[in-house]
Amino acid sequence: MYNVHNNIAQMPVANELWQRDYPMARLSSWRSGGIAAWLFTPQGIGADGDNPMRTVPYSLPPQVYFNSGSQSPLFVGYGSNLLVRDGGYDGIVVRTSPGLIQLECDEQQIIYAAAGVGCPKLARFCAARGLDAAFFAGIPGTVGGALAMNAGCYGHETWEYVRSAEILQNGQVVSLRAEKFTVSYRQVQYAASEDVYFSAARFQFPKKEATQVQQNIKALLQQRQEAQPLGNACAGSVFCNPPGDYAGRLIEQCGLKNTRIGGAVVSQKHANFIINDDNASANDIEALILKVQAQVAEKTGIVLKPEVRIIGRAA
Repeated sequence: MYNVHNNIAQMPVANELWQRDYPMARLSSWRSGGIAAWLFTPQGIGADGDNPMRTVPYSLPPQVYFNSGSQSPLFVGYGSNLLVRDGGYDGIVVRTSPGLIQLECDEQQIIYAAAGVGCPKLARFCAARGLDAAFFAGIPGTVGGALAMNAGCYGHETWEYVRSAEILQNGQVVSLRAEKFTVSYRQVQYAASEDVYFSAARFQFPKKEATQVQQNIKALLQQRQEAQPLGNACAGSVFCNPPGDYAGRLIEQCGLKNTRIGGAVVSQKHANFIINDDNASANDIEALILKVQAQVAEKTGIVLKPEVRIIGRAA
């Protein structure tokens, strides 16, 4: 279907690790989206003999690191913050879950989590060890995505607790202290790099009695169940909250709940969620995002910034 990166020699053959023409709707929590030219699924993590806590997440061929003149590789966990346009993605998608799921706790109670570890799993793992990472239970993605966008909820953000992170740089896995990254609300940057590919991180969470943390997780999940349209095909919060306000409140204030384009609709339960209600195309979803953004700007003067990542070619 695609002429994939003619400037890259020796592309792999399709096998259990590499799949051609992969439907990204299968990897998106919106259950919508076009075709990716290549999907690569790493199968595991190999430990470095010098230090059991220092790992090499995967060995990818050079074209995954260097795509000069073509689209950047796309790293995907649960696809809970992603929309691939209907025309598809003419590049390589690297699926971090379920293969990259190393999760460890050392003697100093520093947590090592690979990119494909689910955030709720991280919360439960920490709770069992008397460490309070309860807010991660409310993030419907993976550690890699949480690192890339400084995901947060219930008053906490990912990078509050990061001590170091591993990134892919020039074909190598490099471990860097948290201070090397520029972190803000839903944004993380390193040096002059436009794209940062996280493979793992080490976290330090506050100590708290295990039973109390488990109770907090249960309460947060109950709160989430009551406030958000869980069980529907959606991608979590669509827009970032503007300073001092909430995107959902502004969208509701503008009377946009239940606004529909094709099979996509603004949730009645939470206005900052867009649901794939009836076989919505990626175009339906993106058009509704743009409509909500435009109407909120017109009525309030506030331009909402999308939190979801929209990539690929329009059909």
